[in-house]
Amino acid sequence: MTNPRLATLPVAVLHDVGRTMGAEVSVLGHLRGGINDGAVRVELAGGTTAVLKAAPRTHPDQLDETLRAQRIVERMRRCGYPTPAWLGVGSTATHVWHVMDFVDADPAPELTPSLAEQLMAIIELQAGQGSEPYDHWSYAWRVATGASWAGKPRDLPETTEQLLLRQSMARLPAHSVEVSALVGRLRQQCAGVPPPRRAPDMVHADIATPSNVLVRDGAVVAVVDVGNAGSGTRAIDLTALVWTTYRDASLDDVRRCLWTRILDQVGGEAAAVLTAAHILHMLEVPIRHGRCDAVPDVVERGHLVVDELIALR
Repeated sequence: MTNPRLATLPVAVLHDVGRTMGAEVSVLGHLRGGINDGAVRVELAGGTTAVLKAAPRTHPDQLDETLRAQRIVERMRRCGYPTPAWLGVGSTATHVWHVMDFVDADPAPELTPSLAEQLMAIIELQAGQGSEPYDHWSYAWRVATGASWAGKPRDLPETTEQLLLRQSMARLPAHSVEVSALVGRLRQQCAGVPPPRRAPDMVHADIATPSNVLVRDGAVVAVVDVGNAGSGTRAIDLTALVWTTYRDASLDDVRRCLWTRILDQVGGEAAAVLTAAHILHMLEVPIRHGRCDAVPDVVERGHLVVDELIALR
């Protein structure tokens, strides 16, 4: 029986991969942990196993953004960052794709104290490695403060995806009284905080998602899904890990360590901005997808995060 997920991968993508890389491509099967229907394991001519990820085109800048991610991968691998090499990038009329090395390991099922400690060490490799003008830090400031919703300041460029997300988050207060109250509290915490002046670090932007971390025998062997990577402060990735630690009491000590690192790196005001931006993103996703049953948990956890940060500051 044909795998229905593989059937969604257009033949034109496979042809373009083969033409670009100069090698015949055979699809071996779908990979666990991928978020796109086009995330598949493939075999190139000569028996090389690789991963092909194809995403539908949603905006004109998508290929440029994928090429940006490829440059970040190349730079970070030279620093010892454990992300697979990208072997090729391309596009068709309907999709943007990239091929990367296959890593024989499993996606992490959940965040554990050991995994969190390893990720903190990996995030330290991002220090001083900001190389692309895709600034997650200034974007987080705009999200958290609500600044410039109606326009895009010339000195703070953003991608099409960032602009659409900010516009979506501007509509969050209309969802419910509870959501409106949390958004108002976050805005108050960030009122008057000036925009960041520089973005020195590489930012993965999704390293806290366990399925983006590949493990073997309890050890992290690869970090994947760097398509949204850019520059900013590595405290952004640490803040995302903080959010995940509230699911398990065994991660309380890890969370305290994360807060210490965040506050040491950026200080209390910036920590409030990064925290607010992450909470707003966590609200936007279920609301956009109509998963209203998940919203109360996000609201409750959002207040817990803010309470804890206030106590630490």
